[in-house]
Amino acid sequence: MLAHAWGARRPKDRTLRMRWGRETNLLLLALGAMFVQQSFASLGRSLPSVIAPAIITDLGIDPAWVGVYVSLIAVSALAFQLGCGSFIIKHGALRMSQVALVLLALGLFAASSGWIVLLALSAIIGGGGSAISTPASSHLLGRYSPPKYAPLVFSVKQTAVPAGLLLAGLAGPAITHWGGWQLALDVAAFSCLLFALLLQPTRREFDADRVPSRQFHLSDFKTTITAVLATTELRNLSFACFAFNGLQTVFTSYFIIYLVDLGLSLSGAGFIFAVAMFVAVPCRIFWGWLGSTAVTPRAMMGGLALGMAVSTLVMGFYSPAWPVFLIGLTACVLSATAMSWHGVLLAEAARLAPPGMRGGATGGVLSFGQMGGLLLPLIYAVLLFLTGSHGLGFAVCGLPALVVGIVLMRKPATDDAALR
Repeated sequence: MLAHAWGARRPKDRTLRMRWGRETNLLLLALGAMFVQQSFASLGRSLPSVIAPAIITDLGIDPAWVGVYVSLIAVSALAFQLGCGSFIIKHGALRMSQVALVLLALGLFAASSGWIVLLALSAIIGGGGSAISTPASSHLLGRYSPPKYAPLVFSVKQTAVPAGLLLAGLAGPAITHWGGWQLALDVAAFSCLLFALLLQPTRREFDADRVPSRQFHLSDFKTTITAVLATTELRNLSFACFAFNGLQTVFTSYFIIYLVDLGLSLSGAGFIFAVAMFVAVPCRIFWGWLGSTAVTPRAMMGGLALGMAVSTLVMGFYSPAWPVFLIGLTACVLSATAMSWHGVLLAEAARLAPPGMRGGATGGVLSFGQMGGLLLPLIYAVLLFLTGSHGLGFAVCGLPALVVGIVLMRKPATDDAALR
């Protein structure tokens, strides 16, 4: 699909063709590098939640505390995303991608210690690392992506998130069963460090736009927020990101625990989760293609939001009597929506960003997503603690997506083409 789109752009003039070839090669190299980077970021952030049943059993933790752990990740991610713009400009998107991977590795090593204090610290360190990865990759790809095909390019890159979750769902329980949950975390940590080293040869090209004189100021936090609240389009993107990322965080954090509580084994629950993540990979690309060709980003995200709301409502009625097939089908629908919106939204954020602020504006929009990632898991945790019901938590956490879907499916005013 991507190759076909680029083939249509191939110029006839030899000089222009050579230039086009170099630009295409650089785009594909950047896309490949950022795909793997985002895969490890997704793996590193989600793995503790995926193998949480084993950690909970071994350390004697109440499952409701998973929501607190996830919220610590969101708080850390919020701060890092609001402040990372200046660092991306100063050091380069590639260097900050390496920093993100190193932080993720340190967080995973801290979690594998088994100490409760270090487990909490790992959420802060790893949350910061995962938060940097997306603004950095968006800044880098924004330099090489033709505007028309940006939703498709960003969607291909963002398929790395479900790819990382799929890997976590398959490898995490398997390694945990074979050698323990600490080993699973350590293997993921070493993998992050290894790829950070492998990225180094590409730095000269990909960080050629860095500005070493750029300095970080505390006012950068306010500047980032102001930039995304200054226009209706970016404000709407921020609200959508709040609802979408919050629900995604709840899904990736509690779904396996929910299934284990229903009576499934950790391996069986991990397999269903992995299948759902696999479905999200082609869906991200397909939504990105639609957003680049036949459907406006506004309508695309509105439809996905309604899909999220309906699937979480159905998920609220899970019971031990449900066939595994229906449980998996609902999970696949939720994954195809809640795990597949990123490319369209991030491409819009990069397009609408003020000049030279792709990374900062993306971080600002995503910071609202982190607010959702902070609040919705806490709401879920409180409901679980008070009622013991996972289903109620999913149904309630799907309500913001329902609001977003209703708003975005309405025709915008002619003078306010938000999310056009």
